[in-house]
Amino acid sequence: MGFWDWIVLCFTVTIIIGYGIWKTKGSKNIEGYLLGGNEAKWWTVGLSVMATQASAITFLSTPGQAYHDGMGFAQFYFMLPIAMIIICITFIPLFYRLKVYTAYEFLESRFDLKTRSMTSFLFLLQRGLATGITIYAPAIIISSVMHWDLNLTTLLVGFISIAYTMSGGTKAVHVTHKHQMIVILFSLFLIFFILLNHITEDYSFTENLLIAKANDKLEIIDFTFDLNERYNIWSSLAALFLFLSYFGTDQSQVQRYISGKSIKESRLGLIMNGIMKVPLQIFILFLGVLVFLFYQTNKAPIFFNQQVKTEIENSTRSAELQNLEDQYEGLLVQRDILNQKLVESSRAKDKELVNQYKSEVHALSLQERGVRENVKALIKDYNPELESNDKDYVFISFILNYLPQGLVGLLLAVIFFAAMSSTASELNALAATTTVDIYKRNLVKNGSDMHYVNASRAWTVFWGIVAILFASFGSLFENLIQFVNIIGSLFYGTILGIFLVAFYFKRITANPVFIAAIIVEITIILIYKGGIVPYLWLNVIGVVGVISISHLLQWLLPKKSSV
Repeated sequence: MGFWDWIVLCFTVTIIIGYGIWKTKGSKNIEGYLLGGNEAKWWTVGLSVMATQASAITFLSTPGQAYHDGMGFAQFYFMLPIAMIIICITFIPLFYRLKVYTAYEFLESRFDLKTRSMTSFLFLLQRGLATGITIYAPAIIISSVMHWDLNLTTLLVGFISIAYTMSGGTKAVHVTHKHQMIVILFSLFLIFFILLNHITEDYSFTENLLIAKANDKLEIIDFTFDLNERYNIWSSLAALFLFLSYFGTDQSQVQRYISGKSIKESRLGLIMNGIMKVPLQIFILFLGVLVFLFYQTNKAPIFFNQQVKTEIENSTRSAELQNLEDQYEGLLVQRDILNQKLVESSRAKDKELVNQYKSEVHALSLQERGVRENVKALIKDYNPELESNDKDYVFISFILNYLPQGLVGLLLAVIFFAAMSSTASELNALAATTTVDIYKRNLVKNGSDMHYVNASRAWTVFWGIVAILFASFGSLFENLIQFVNIIGSLFYGTILGIFLVAFYFKRITANPVFIAAIIVEITIILIYKGGIVPYLWLNVIGVVGVISISHLLQWLLPKKSSV
Protein backbone atom coordinates (compact mmCIF):
# COMPACT_ATOMS: atom_id res chain seq x y z
CA MET A 1 0.00 0.00 0.00
CA GLY A 2 1.19 3.44 -0.92
CA PHE A 3 1.06 6.71 1.01
CA TRP A 4 -2.21 7.85 -0.59
CA ASP A 5 -3.85 4.51 0.15
CA TRP A 6 -3.16 4.97 3.85
CA ILE A 7 -4.47 8.54 3.71
CA VAL A 8 -7.73 7.49 2.01
CA LEU A 9 -8.19 4.45 4.29
CA CYS A 10 -7.65 6.36 7.55
CA PHE A 11 -9.64 9.43 6.44
CA THR A 12 -12.67 7.44 5.23
CA VAL A 13 -12.88 5.19 8.29
CA THR A 14 -12.28 8.02 10.78
CA ILE A 15 -14.81 10.42 9.22
CA ILE A 16 -17.71 7.96 8.92
CA ILE A 17 -17.23 6.26 12.30
CA GLY A 18 -16.55 9.60 14.03
CA TYR A 19 -19.63 11.14 12.45
CA GLY A 20 -21.76 8.19 13.61
CA ILE A 21 -20.54 8.54 17.20
CA TRP A 22 -20.95 12.34 17.24
CA LYS A 23 -24.39 12.33 15.61
CA THR A 24 -25.94 9.77 17.94
CA LYS A 25 -24.28 10.06 21.34
CA GLY A 26 -26.22 10.42 24.53
CA SER A 27 -29.38 8.27 24.31
CA LYS A 28 -31.33 8.86 27.54
CA ASN A 29 -33.98 6.14 27.32
CA ILE A 30 -34.25 2.53 26.28
CA GLU A 31 -36.52 3.29 23.32
CA GLY A 32 -34.05 5.79 21.90
CA TYR A 33 -31.11 3.44 22.46
CA LEU A 34 -32.63 0.21 21.14
CA LEU A 35 -35.10 1.56 18.55
CA GLY A 36 -33.40 4.83 17.63
CA GLY A 37 -36.53 6.70 18.67
CA ASN A 38 -38.35 5.10 15.69
CA GLU A 39 -36.98 7.84 13.44
CA ALA A 40 -35.51 5.77 10.60
CA LYS A 41 -36.89 6.50 7.12
CA TRP A 42 -37.45 3.68 4.63
CA TRP A 43 -34.18 4.13 2.73
CA THR A 44 -32.24 4.13 6.00
CA VAL A 45 -34.02 0.92 7.02
CA GLY A 46 -33.33 -0.63 3.62
CA LEU A 47 -29.64 0.30 3.57
CA SER A 48 -29.19 -0.84 7.17
CA VAL A 49 -30.83 -4.21 6.44
CA MET A 50 -28.54 -4.63 3.42
CA ALA A 51 -25.45 -3.58 5.39
CA THR A 52 -26.25 -6.03 8.19
CA GLN A 53 -26.47 -8.91 5.72
CA ALA A 54 -23.55 -7.78 3.56
CA SER A 55 -20.59 -8.78 5.72
CA ALA A 56 -16.99 -8.47 4.56
CA ILE A 57 -17.31 -12.11 3.50
CA THR A 58 -19.77 -10.98 0.80
CA PHE A 59 -17.28 -8.63 -0.83
CA LEU A 60 -14.24 -10.87 -0.37
CA SER A 61 -15.65 -14.32 -1.06
CA THR A 62 -18.42 -13.78 -3.62
CA PRO A 63 -16.21 -12.58 -6.51
CA GLY A 64 -13.82 -15.44 -5.78
CA GLN A 65 -16.75 -17.85 -5.83
CA ALA A 66 -17.70 -16.66 -9.33
CA TYR A 67 -14.06 -16.67 -10.47
CA HIS A 68 -13.76 -20.38 -9.69
CA ASP A 69 -17.32 -21.74 -10.04
CA GLY A 70 -19.34 -19.24 -12.06
CA MET A 71 -22.52 -17.41 -11.13
CA GLY A 72 -24.63 -20.32 -9.85
CA PHE A 73 -24.44 -18.99 -6.28
CA ALA A 74 -26.99 -16.31 -7.32
CA GLN A 75 -29.72 -19.00 -7.14
CA PHE A 76 -29.34 -18.98 -3.36
CA TYR A 77 -31.05 -15.54 -3.26
CA PHE A 78 -33.95 -16.13 -5.67
CA MET A 79 -36.52 -16.61 -2.91
CA LEU A 80 -35.42 -13.53 -0.94
CA PRO A 81 -38.08 -11.20 -2.44
CA ILE A 82 -40.80 -13.75 -1.54
CA ALA A 83 -39.49 -13.86 2.03
CA MET A 84 -39.60 -10.05 2.22
CA ILE A 85 -43.25 -9.99 1.10
CA ILE A 86 -44.26 -12.62 3.69
CA ILE A 87 -42.46 -10.71 6.47
CA CYS A 88 -44.06 -7.41 5.40
CA ILE A 89 -47.53 -8.98 5.53
CA THR A 90 -47.18 -11.09 8.68
CA PHE A 91 -44.27 -10.11 10.92
CA ILE A 92 -44.01 -6.31 10.71
CA PRO A 93 -47.65 -5.40 11.59
CA LEU A 94 -47.57 -7.74 14.58
CA PHE A 95 -44.29 -6.40 15.94
CA TYR A 96 -45.51 -2.81 15.59
CA ARG A 97 -48.89 -3.54 17.16
CA LEU A 98 -47.25 -5.10 20.22
CA LYS A 99 -44.60 -2.34 20.38
CA VAL A 100 -41.83 -4.87 21.06
CA TYR A 101 -38.14 -4.15 21.53
CA THR A 102 -37.21 -7.67 20.43
CA ALA A 103 -38.94 -10.32 18.33
CA TYR A 104 -39.02 -12.71 21.27
CA GLU A 105 -41.24 -10.54 23.48
CA PHE A 106 -44.17 -11.59 21.30
CA LEU A 107 -43.63 -15.25 22.20
CA GLU A 108 -44.35 -14.66 25.88
CA SER A 109 -47.72 -13.06 25.17
CA ARG A 110 -48.54 -15.85 22.70
CA PHE A 111 -47.13 -18.77 24.70
CA ASP A 112 -45.26 -18.25 28.00
CA LEU A 113 -41.99 -17.07 29.56
CA LYS A 114 -40.12 -20.35 29.12
CA THR A 115 -40.80 -20.39 25.36
CA ARG A 116 -39.64 -16.79 25.06
CA SER A 117 -36.51 -17.46 27.13
CA MET A 118 -35.63 -20.64 25.18
CA THR A 119 -35.99 -18.90 21.80
CA SER A 120 -33.93 -15.94 23.04
CA PHE A 121 -31.25 -18.33 24.26
CA LEU A 122 -31.11 -20.13 20.89
CA PHE A 123 -30.65 -16.77 19.17
CA LEU A 124 -27.96 -15.61 21.60
CA LEU A 125 -26.08 -18.88 21.19
CA GLN A 126 -25.97 -18.93 17.41
CA ARG A 127 -25.53 -15.18 16.89
CA GLY A 128 -22.88 -14.91 19.61
CA LEU A 129 -20.77 -17.54 17.82
CA ALA A 130 -21.47 -16.11 14.36
CA THR A 131 -20.38 -12.61 15.44
CA GLY A 132 -16.92 -13.95 16.25
CA ILE A 133 -16.69 -15.44 12.77
CA THR A 134 -17.82 -12.22 11.05
CA ILE A 135 -14.85 -10.56 12.75
CA TYR A 136 -12.38 -13.37 12.16
CA ALA A 137 -13.10 -14.23 8.52
CA PRO A 138 -12.15 -10.80 7.09
CA ALA A 139 -9.42 -10.29 9.71
CA ILE A 140 -7.49 -13.37 8.60
CA ILE A 141 -7.59 -12.23 4.96
CA ILE A 142 -6.72 -8.59 5.69
CA SER A 143 -3.88 -9.58 8.03
CA SER A 144 -2.52 -11.99 5.42
CA VAL A 145 -2.46 -9.58 2.48
CA MET A 146 -1.45 -6.55 4.56
CA HIS A 147 1.07 -8.48 6.69
CA TRP A 148 -0.58 -7.26 9.86
CA ASP A 149 -0.73 -9.27 13.07
CA LEU A 150 -3.96 -11.31 13.03
CA ASN A 151 -4.86 -10.69 16.67
CA LEU A 152 -4.30 -6.94 16.30
CA THR A 153 -6.49 -6.86 13.18
CA THR A 154 -9.21 -8.75 15.04
CA LEU A 155 -9.00 -6.33 17.98
CA LEU A 156 -9.11 -3.31 15.63
CA VAL A 157 -12.30 -4.41 13.86
CA GLY A 158 -13.92 -5.57 17.11
CA PHE A 159 -13.19 -2.55 19.28
CA ILE A 160 -14.17 0.03 16.65
CA SER A 161 -17.50 -1.79 16.25
CA ILE A 162 -17.98 -1.88 20.03
CA ALA A 163 -17.17 1.84 20.35
CA TYR A 164 -19.79 3.26 18.03
CA THR A 165 -22.44 0.63 18.83
CA MET A 166 -22.08 1.26 22.57
CA SER A 167 -22.07 5.03 22.07
CA GLY A 168 -25.25 5.50 20.06
CA GLY A 169 -27.06 2.15 19.98
CA THR A 170 -29.41 1.45 17.07
CA LYS A 171 -29.33 5.00 15.75
CA ALA A 172 -25.52 4.91 15.52
CA VAL A 173 -25.74 1.63 13.62
CA HIS A 174 -28.28 3.16 11.20
CA VAL A 175 -26.26 6.34 10.63
CA THR A 176 -22.99 4.53 9.98
CA HIS A 177 -24.68 1.83 7.88
CA LYS A 178 -26.17 4.44 5.57
CA HIS A 179 -22.82 6.03 4.80
CA GLN A 180 -20.93 2.74 4.73
CA MET A 181 -23.29 1.30 2.11
CA ILE A 182 -22.94 4.42 -0.04
CA VAL A 183 -19.14 4.06 0.00
CA ILE A 184 -19.39 0.30 -0.63
CA LEU A 185 -21.73 0.65 -3.63
CA PHE A 186 -19.72 3.53 -5.11
CA SER A 187 -16.50 1.51 -4.82
CA LEU A 188 -17.99 -1.61 -6.41
CA PHE A 189 -19.28 0.35 -9.41
CA LEU A 190 -15.90 2.04 -9.75
CA ILE A 191 -14.15 -1.35 -9.88
CA PHE A 192 -16.73 -2.54 -12.41
CA PHE A 193 -15.86 0.24 -14.84
CA ILE A 194 -12.12 -0.21 -14.29
CA LEU A 195 -12.41 -3.93 -15.06
CA LEU A 196 -14.65 -3.25 -18.04
CA ASN A 197 -12.08 -0.85 -19.42
CA HIS A 198 -9.26 -3.39 -18.98
CA ILE A 199 -10.96 -6.42 -20.51
CA THR A 200 -12.15 -4.55 -23.62
CA GLU A 201 -8.60 -3.51 -24.57
CA ASP A 202 -8.07 -6.83 -26.41
CA TYR A 203 -11.56 -8.17 -27.07
CA SER A 204 -14.99 -6.55 -27.19
CA PHE A 205 -17.41 -7.00 -24.29
CA THR A 206 -19.46 -9.53 -26.30
CA GLU A 207 -16.31 -11.50 -27.18
CA ASN A 208 -15.32 -11.55 -23.52
CA LEU A 209 -18.74 -12.94 -22.64
CA LEU A 210 -18.17 -15.68 -25.24
CA ILE A 211 -14.93 -16.65 -23.49
CA ALA A 212 -16.67 -16.59 -20.10
CA LYS A 213 -19.48 -18.80 -21.42
CA ALA A 214 -16.99 -21.29 -22.86
CA ASN A 215 -15.50 -21.55 -19.35
CA ASP A 216 -18.94 -22.15 -17.73
CA LYS A 217 -18.87 -18.86 -15.81
CA LEU A 218 -22.25 -17.45 -16.87
CA GLU A 219 -24.62 -20.29 -15.96
CA ILE A 220 -26.95 -18.94 -13.26
CA ILE A 221 -29.82 -21.45 -13.10
CA ASP A 222 -29.33 -25.18 -12.53
CA PHE A 223 -32.50 -27.31 -12.65
CA THR A 224 -30.71 -30.53 -11.67
CA PHE A 225 -32.44 -32.09 -8.66
CA ASP A 226 -29.61 -33.16 -6.36
CA LEU A 227 -29.85 -32.77 -2.59
CA ASN A 228 -26.07 -32.90 -2.35
CA GLU A 229 -25.68 -29.97 -4.74
CA ARG A 230 -25.41 -26.89 -2.58
CA TYR A 231 -26.64 -24.33 -5.12
CA ASN A 232 -29.40 -25.13 -7.60
CA ILE A 233 -32.97 -23.97 -8.16
CA TRP A 234 -34.24 -26.54 -5.64
CA SER A 235 -31.89 -25.51 -2.86
CA SER A 236 -33.12 -21.93 -3.38
CA LEU A 237 -36.56 -23.16 -2.24
CA ALA A 238 -34.97 -24.44 0.96
CA ALA A 239 -33.24 -21.07 1.34
CA LEU A 240 -36.70 -19.44 1.64
CA PHE A 241 -36.93 -20.85 5.16
CA LEU A 242 -33.47 -19.52 5.98
CA PHE A 243 -34.44 -16.03 4.79
CA LEU A 244 -37.75 -16.08 6.66
CA SER A 245 -35.96 -17.00 9.85
CA TYR A 246 -33.05 -14.61 9.37
CA PHE A 247 -35.11 -11.54 8.45
CA GLY A 248 -38.23 -12.42 10.45
CA THR A 249 -36.86 -13.79 13.74
CA ASP A 250 -33.16 -12.87 13.97
CA GLN A 251 -32.95 -9.79 16.19
CA SER A 252 -29.98 -8.41 14.23
CA GLN A 253 -32.39 -7.86 11.31
CA VAL A 254 -35.65 -7.33 13.22
CA GLN A 255 -34.05 -4.46 15.12
CA ARG A 256 -33.20 -2.77 11.83
CA TYR A 257 -36.81 -2.50 10.63
CA ILE A 258 -38.83 -2.18 13.85
CA SER A 259 -36.93 1.09 14.38
CA GLY A 260 -38.60 2.57 11.28
CA LYS A 261 -40.90 5.61 11.60
CA SER A 262 -43.98 3.54 10.74
CA ILE A 263 -45.16 0.20 9.37
CA LYS A 264 -45.09 1.73 5.90
CA GLU A 265 -41.46 2.90 6.25
CA SER A 266 -40.37 -0.50 7.56
CA ARG A 267 -42.18 -2.34 4.78
CA LEU A 268 -40.68 -0.08 2.12
CA GLY A 269 -37.22 -0.68 3.61
CA LEU A 270 -37.62 -4.46 3.41
CA ILE A 271 -39.10 -4.29 -0.09
CA MET A 272 -36.11 -2.16 -1.09
CA ASN A 273 -33.84 -4.92 0.20
CA GLY A 274 -35.87 -7.57 -1.63
CA ILE A 275 -35.71 -5.66 -4.91
CA MET A 276 -32.02 -4.70 -4.70
CA LYS A 277 -30.41 -7.76 -3.09
CA VAL A 278 -30.69 -10.23 -5.99
CA PRO A 279 -29.39 -7.78 -8.65
CA LEU A 280 -26.65 -6.65 -6.23
CA GLN A 281 -25.59 -10.24 -5.60
CA ILE A 282 -25.56 -10.97 -9.34
CA PHE A 283 -23.54 -7.79 -9.87
CA ILE A 284 -20.94 -8.79 -7.24
CA LEU A 285 -20.71 -12.27 -8.76
CA PHE A 286 -20.30 -10.69 -12.20
CA LEU A 287 -17.36 -8.70 -10.81
CA GLY A 288 -15.75 -12.08 -10.16
CA VAL A 289 -16.41 -13.09 -13.77
CA LEU A 290 -14.83 -9.81 -14.93
CA VAL A 291 -11.77 -10.56 -12.76
CA PHE A 292 -11.62 -13.98 -14.45
CA LEU A 293 -11.76 -12.31 -17.87
CA PHE A 294 -9.09 -9.81 -16.79
CA TYR A 295 -6.78 -12.73 -16.04
CA GLN A 296 -7.44 -14.20 -19.48
CA THR A 297 -5.05 -11.59 -20.86
CA ASN A 298 -3.00 -11.12 -17.66
CA LYS A 299 -1.22 -13.94 -15.90
CA ALA A 300 -3.22 -15.15 -12.91
CA PRO A 301 -1.29 -16.62 -9.97
CA ILE A 302 -1.48 -20.40 -9.73
CA PHE A 303 -2.51 -19.82 -6.09
CA PHE A 304 -3.86 -16.46 -4.90
CA ASN A 305 -2.79 -16.60 -1.23
CA GLN A 306 0.75 -15.37 -1.78
CA GLN A 307 1.77 -15.83 1.84
CA VAL A 308 1.04 -19.58 1.72
CA LYS A 309 2.59 -19.93 -1.74
CA THR A 310 5.80 -18.27 -0.53
CA GLU A 311 5.98 -20.70 2.39
CA ILE A 312 5.82 -23.67 -0.01
CA GLU A 313 8.42 -22.05 -2.30
CA ASN A 314 10.82 -21.86 0.66
CA SER A 315 10.14 -25.45 1.78
CA THR A 316 11.41 -28.89 0.78
CA ARG A 317 8.38 -29.17 -1.56
CA SER A 318 9.45 -26.25 -3.75
CA ALA A 319 10.47 -28.51 -6.66
CA GLU A 320 6.97 -30.05 -6.76
CA LEU A 321 5.41 -26.61 -6.79
CA GLN A 322 7.74 -25.50 -9.58
CA ASN A 323 6.75 -28.54 -11.64
CA LEU A 324 3.09 -27.59 -11.28
CA GLU A 325 3.97 -23.97 -12.17
CA ASP A 326 5.61 -25.19 -15.38
CA GLN A 327 2.50 -27.21 -16.30
CA TYR A 328 0.37 -24.17 -15.56
CA GLU A 329 2.52 -21.87 -17.74
CA GLY A 330 2.12 -24.29 -20.66
CA LEU A 331 -1.67 -24.30 -20.25
CA LEU A 332 -1.74 -20.48 -20.22
CA VAL A 333 0.05 -20.38 -23.57
CA GLN A 334 -2.50 -22.81 -25.02
CA ARG A 335 -5.33 -20.80 -23.47
CA ASP A 336 -4.23 -17.58 -25.18
CA ILE A 337 -4.11 -19.33 -28.56
CA LEU A 338 -7.53 -20.99 -28.12
CA ASN A 339 -9.17 -17.76 -26.93
CA GLN A 340 -7.84 -15.97 -30.02
CA LYS A 341 -9.14 -18.71 -32.32
CA LEU A 342 -12.53 -18.69 -30.57
CA VAL A 343 -12.88 -14.93 -31.02
CA GLU A 344 -11.72 -15.04 -34.66
CA SER A 345 -14.22 -17.79 -35.50
CA SER A 346 -16.95 -15.70 -33.84
CA ARG A 347 -15.96 -12.66 -35.91
CA ALA A 348 -16.12 -14.85 -39.02
CA LYS A 349 -19.59 -16.03 -37.89
CA ASP A 350 -18.52 -19.67 -38.28
CA LYS A 351 -20.82 -21.42 -35.80
CA GLU A 352 -19.23 -24.82 -36.31
CA LEU A 353 -15.76 -23.51 -35.46
CA VAL A 354 -17.16 -21.50 -32.54
CA ASN A 355 -18.64 -24.66 -31.02
CA GLN A 356 -15.42 -26.58 -31.65
CA TYR A 357 -13.24 -23.99 -29.95
CA LYS A 358 -15.72 -23.56 -27.09
CA SER A 359 -15.35 -27.28 -26.38
CA GLU A 360 -11.55 -27.01 -26.52
CA VAL A 361 -11.52 -23.95 -24.24
CA HIS A 362 -13.75 -25.79 -21.77
CA ALA A 363 -11.52 -28.89 -21.81
CA LEU A 364 -8.44 -26.75 -21.25
CA SER A 365 -10.11 -24.92 -18.33
CA LEU A 366 -10.71 -28.31 -16.68
CA GLN A 367 -7.00 -29.13 -17.05
CA GLU A 368 -6.10 -25.76 -15.53
CA ARG A 369 -8.49 -26.42 -12.63
CA GLY A 370 -6.84 -29.82 -12.16
CA VAL A 371 -3.40 -28.22 -11.81
CA ARG A 372 -4.79 -25.73 -9.25
CA GLU A 373 -6.33 -28.61 -7.30
CA ASN A 374 -2.95 -30.35 -7.27
CA VAL A 375 -1.41 -27.20 -5.78
CA LYS A 376 -4.04 -27.24 -3.03
CA ALA A 377 -3.37 -30.93 -2.39
CA LEU A 378 0.36 -30.18 -2.14
CA ILE A 379 -0.31 -27.44 0.42
CA LYS A 380 -2.56 -29.71 2.47
CA ASP A 381 0.00 -32.52 2.35
CA TYR A 382 2.84 -30.21 3.39
CA ASN A 383 0.96 -28.64 6.29
CA PRO A 384 -2.74 -29.41 6.93
CA GLU A 385 -3.04 -26.23 9.03
CA LEU A 386 -2.25 -23.94 6.08
CA GLU A 387 -5.20 -22.37 4.24
CA SER A 388 -5.52 -24.29 0.96
CA ASN A 389 -8.69 -22.54 -0.26
CA ASP A 390 -7.70 -19.39 -2.12
CA LYS A 391 -11.16 -18.25 -3.32
CA ASP A 392 -11.29 -15.53 -0.68
CA TYR A 393 -7.99 -14.06 -1.91
CA VAL A 394 -8.91 -13.67 -5.60
CA PHE A 395 -10.62 -10.29 -5.35
CA ILE A 396 -8.32 -8.69 -2.79
CA SER A 397 -5.26 -9.90 -4.71
CA PHE A 398 -6.58 -8.09 -7.80
CA ILE A 399 -7.31 -4.96 -5.73
CA LEU A 400 -3.82 -4.80 -4.21
CA ASN A 401 -1.92 -5.58 -7.41
CA TYR A 402 -3.82 -3.78 -10.15
CA LEU A 403 -5.81 -0.83 -8.80
CA PRO A 404 -4.27 2.66 -8.67
CA GLN A 405 -3.07 4.28 -5.45
CA GLY A 406 -5.85 5.81 -3.38
CA LEU A 407 -8.44 3.41 -4.73
CA VAL A 408 -6.72 0.52 -2.94
CA GLY A 409 -7.17 2.40 0.33
CA LEU A 410 -10.81 3.07 -0.47
CA LEU A 411 -11.44 -0.62 -1.16
CA LEU A 412 -9.76 -1.65 2.07
CA ALA A 413 -12.02 0.86 3.84
CA VAL A 414 -14.95 -0.95 2.19
CA ILE A 415 -13.77 -4.26 3.65
CA PHE A 416 -13.45 -2.70 7.10
CA PHE A 417 -16.90 -1.12 6.77
CA ALA A 418 -18.48 -4.40 5.68
CA ALA A 419 -16.88 -6.21 8.60
CA MET A 420 -17.91 -3.53 11.10
CA SER A 421 -21.45 -3.06 9.74
CA SER A 422 -22.33 -6.71 10.29
CA THR A 423 -20.52 -6.85 13.62
CA ALA A 424 -22.22 -3.68 14.91
CA SER A 425 -25.70 -4.93 13.97
CA GLU A 426 -25.06 -8.24 15.68
CA LEU A 427 -23.67 -6.65 18.85
CA ASN A 428 -26.64 -4.28 18.94
CA ALA A 429 -29.06 -7.20 18.61
CA LEU A 430 -27.24 -9.35 21.19
CA ALA A 431 -27.28 -6.47 23.69
CA ALA A 432 -30.97 -5.77 23.06
CA THR A 433 -32.01 -9.40 23.44
CA THR A 434 -29.91 -9.92 26.58
CA THR A 435 -31.20 -6.70 28.17
CA VAL A 436 -34.90 -7.03 27.29
CA ASP A 437 -35.49 -10.78 27.24
CA ILE A 438 -33.10 -11.95 29.96
CA TYR A 439 -31.91 -9.09 32.20
CA LYS A 440 -35.04 -6.92 32.39
CA ARG A 441 -37.50 -9.81 32.34
CA ASN A 442 -35.78 -12.08 34.89
CA LEU A 443 -33.19 -10.12 36.90
CA VAL A 444 -33.95 -6.38 37.32
CA LYS A 445 -37.63 -5.82 36.51
CA ASN A 446 -38.14 -2.27 37.80
CA GLY A 447 -35.01 -0.36 36.78
CA SER A 448 -35.02 3.15 35.35
CA ASP A 449 -34.71 3.84 31.63
CA MET A 450 -31.15 5.04 32.10
CA HIS A 451 -30.35 1.87 34.04
CA TYR A 452 -31.40 -0.28 31.07
CA VAL A 453 -29.52 1.96 28.61
CA ASN A 454 -26.36 1.46 30.66
CA ALA A 455 -27.11 -2.25 30.93
CA SER A 456 -27.41 -2.41 27.12
CA ARG A 457 -24.06 -0.67 26.76
CA ALA A 458 -22.49 -3.11 29.22
CA TRP A 459 -23.94 -6.09 27.33
CA THR A 460 -22.62 -4.61 24.06
CA VAL A 461 -19.12 -4.62 25.55
CA PHE A 462 -19.64 -8.13 26.97
CA TRP A 463 -20.73 -9.65 23.65
CA GLY A 464 -18.03 -7.71 21.80
CA ILE A 465 -15.36 -9.21 24.05
CA VAL A 466 -16.91 -12.69 23.65
CA ALA A 467 -16.84 -12.28 19.84
CA ILE A 468 -13.23 -11.04 19.85
CA LEU A 469 -12.14 -13.93 22.08
CA PHE A 470 -13.94 -16.42 19.86
CA ALA A 471 -12.36 -14.82 16.78
CA SER A 472 -8.93 -14.97 18.40
CA PHE A 473 -9.27 -18.75 18.64
CA GLY A 474 -10.75 -18.96 15.15
CA SER A 475 -7.87 -21.09 13.87
CA LEU A 476 -9.30 -23.98 15.89
CA PHE A 477 -12.17 -24.25 13.39
CA GLU A 478 -12.32 -25.28 9.74
CA ASN A 479 -14.39 -23.84 6.88
CA LEU A 480 -15.03 -20.60 8.75
CA ILE A 481 -17.04 -18.89 6.02
CA GLN A 482 -19.45 -21.81 5.77
CA PHE A 483 -19.49 -22.00 9.55
CA VAL A 484 -21.64 -18.85 9.81
CA ASN A 485 -24.39 -20.34 7.64
CA ILE A 486 -24.06 -23.74 9.28
CA ILE A 487 -24.49 -22.27 12.77
CA GLY A 488 -27.53 -20.34 11.57
CA SER A 489 -29.08 -23.41 9.93
CA LEU A 490 -28.64 -25.43 13.13
CA PHE A 491 -30.97 -23.06 14.99
CA TYR A 492 -32.97 -21.00 12.48
CA GLY A 493 -35.39 -23.77 11.48
CA THR A 494 -36.45 -24.38 15.08
CA ILE A 495 -36.82 -20.65 15.82
CA LEU A 496 -38.85 -20.03 12.64
CA GLY A 497 -41.02 -23.06 13.41
CA ILE A 498 -41.91 -21.58 16.81
CA PHE A 499 -42.86 -18.24 15.24
CA LEU A 500 -44.93 -19.82 12.46
CA VAL A 501 -46.87 -21.86 15.02
CA ALA A 502 -47.44 -18.64 17.00
CA PHE A 503 -48.67 -16.78 13.91
CA TYR A 504 -50.79 -19.33 12.09
CA PHE A 505 -51.85 -22.12 14.49
CA LYS A 506 -53.79 -20.41 17.25
CA ARG A 507 -54.97 -23.60 18.95
CA ILE A 508 -51.39 -24.75 19.69
CA THR A 509 -50.46 -23.82 23.25
CA ALA A 510 -47.18 -23.34 25.11
CA ASN A 511 -46.11 -26.79 26.32
CA PRO A 512 -46.55 -28.62 22.98
CA VAL A 513 -44.49 -26.06 21.03
CA PHE A 514 -41.85 -25.87 23.78
CA ILE A 515 -41.37 -29.66 23.87
CA ALA A 516 -41.51 -29.90 20.07
CA ALA A 517 -38.76 -27.28 19.76
CA ILE A 518 -36.47 -29.18 22.13
CA ILE A 519 -37.06 -32.48 20.28
CA VAL A 520 -36.48 -30.89 16.88
CA GLU A 521 -33.34 -29.02 17.95
CA ILE A 522 -31.75 -32.21 19.30
CA THR A 523 -32.75 -34.04 16.10
CA ILE A 524 -31.24 -31.33 13.86
CA ILE A 525 -27.92 -31.46 15.71
CA LEU A 526 -27.85 -35.26 15.35
CA ILE A 527 -28.72 -35.05 11.64
CA TYR A 528 -25.95 -32.52 11.08
CA LYS A 529 -23.38 -34.56 13.01
CA GLY A 530 -24.38 -37.62 10.96
CA GLY A 531 -23.96 -35.70 7.68
CA ILE A 532 -27.33 -36.98 6.47
CA VAL A 533 -28.40 -33.89 4.48
CA PRO A 534 -26.69 -30.63 3.40
CA TYR A 535 -26.95 -27.92 6.04
CA LEU A 536 -29.35 -25.72 4.02
CA TRP A 537 -32.09 -28.34 4.32
CA LEU A 538 -31.84 -28.29 8.12
CA ASN A 539 -33.95 -25.11 8.02
CA VAL A 540 -36.79 -26.97 6.30
CA ILE A 541 -36.53 -29.90 8.71
CA GLY A 542 -36.67 -27.53 11.68
CA VAL A 543 -39.78 -25.69 10.50
CA VAL A 544 -41.71 -28.80 9.44
CA GLY A 545 -40.62 -30.66 12.58
CA VAL A 546 -41.76 -27.99 15.06
CA ILE A 547 -45.12 -27.49 13.33
CA SER A 548 -45.94 -31.20 12.96
CA ILE A 549 -44.69 -32.37 16.38
CA SER A 550 -46.41 -29.49 18.22
CA HIS A 551 -49.70 -30.48 16.53
CA LEU A 552 -49.19 -34.09 17.58
CA LEU A 553 -48.34 -33.13 21.16
CA GLN A 554 -51.32 -30.76 21.34
CA TRP A 555 -53.52 -33.76 20.61
CA LEU A 556 -51.64 -36.20 22.91
CA LEU A 557 -50.94 -34.08 25.98
CA PRO A 558 -53.66 -33.64 28.60
CA LYS A 559 -55.43 -30.32 28.26
CA LYS A 560 -54.48 -29.19 31.74
CA SER A 561 -50.77 -29.50 30.94
CA SER A 562 -51.04 -26.79 28.30
CA VAL A 563 -50.72 -23.21 29.40
